[in-house]
Amino acid sequence: MPSVERTEAPAAPAALTADTKLVMAFGDSLYAGYGVKQDESFPAQLEKALSAKGLKVSVHNAGVSGDTTAAGLQRLTFALDGLPRKPDLVILGLGGNDMLRGISPEQTRDNMQAMLAELQKRDIDVVLTGMIAAPNLGQDYAGQFNPIFTDLARQYDAELYPFFLDGVITDPKLMLPDGVHPNPKGIARVVSGISDMVARELRG
Repeated sequence: MPSVERTEAPAAPAALTADTKLVMAFGDSLYAGYGVKQDESFPAQLEKALSAKGLKVSVHNAGVSGDTTAAGLQRLTFALDGLPRKPDLVILGLGGNDMLRGISPEQTRDNMQAMLAELQKRDIDVVLTGMIAAPNLGQDYAGQFNPIFTDLARQYDAELYPFFLDGVITDPKLMLPDGVHPNPKGIARVVSGISDMVARELRG
């Protein structure tokens, strides 16, 4: 999602105990925590929710504001190699900035496919969070963009949360004034929607 400038991802977490599940949340500003405190970000709130479900887990925030799928593809290997060990799960959420910039859905699909192929090669489980094209981009664009996430989740046997901002973007009380990014309450709504899926994957 858009931001004034591209910011670097936070440093990798400290050494983990053997029984701690390591999750990497790899995405754009929706993951990075644009406009909110770091302890209110999606990875931070998700870690708390998973802990409340009885899981010992560390969710690493690998979100970078402004990232397109092309930028994500460029840094994925570096992000994975920078972790203390292979993650038990990667939550992957990119494509929003491609859509907002009108980048060809074919490019978006190719970049997402390359990232999923890399994760598959490393035998890392994935939860994919989807995005939906803004109505003003028209039906042709939406018809090419929207199926990307469903198609790739099926192809790579990834769990799919179809739309990251489901039930959030339509409620101004859950969004920042920019109308693009969720506020802390909106992030909490996202976490309540996805946390059971993530917990199942970690327990599985």
